[in-house]
Amino acid sequence: MNAYPPILLVEDNPVDVDLTLRAFKRRKLANEVLVARDGEEALAWVPRWESGEERPAVILLDLKMPRVDGLTVLRELKSHPLLQCIPVVILTTSKEDKDVLAAYELGANSYIVKPVEFDKFMDVAQQIELYWCVFNEKPRL
Repeated sequence: MNAYPPILLVEDNPVDVDLTLRAFKRRKLANEVLVARDGEEALAWVPRWESGEERPAVILLDLKMPRVDGLTVLRELKSHPLLQCIPVVILTTSKEDKDVLAAYELGANSYIVKPVEFDKFMDVAQQIELYWCVFNEKPRL
């Protein structure tokens, strides 16, 4: 196990992936950031985690994705006894009340609407890093 567990970013938009990776790099994030380009790729991690591969400190999950959407991924993760303790932060462009409500009903730990400006996105990256990777106590499994 690494001293700093990875972060899994689930995002289909290459511009948003790049923006997120640049924001974390600029913050000198110690955690490796793994990328799943859609919900299907995210769910492909489940067997690896079941077989003992290190689970992420937090999963940053977009909602609007092709193949398997974010709410389906969230439902799968939060219904899995081994994975339900992994914090899932919804990081999406949707401000729709129905999406916010559905995410929390399915067990999301936080819901953040992606800022458009890079400086504001840097602030979000800093808050995610500090809260979920530094301050938040996770259960030892």
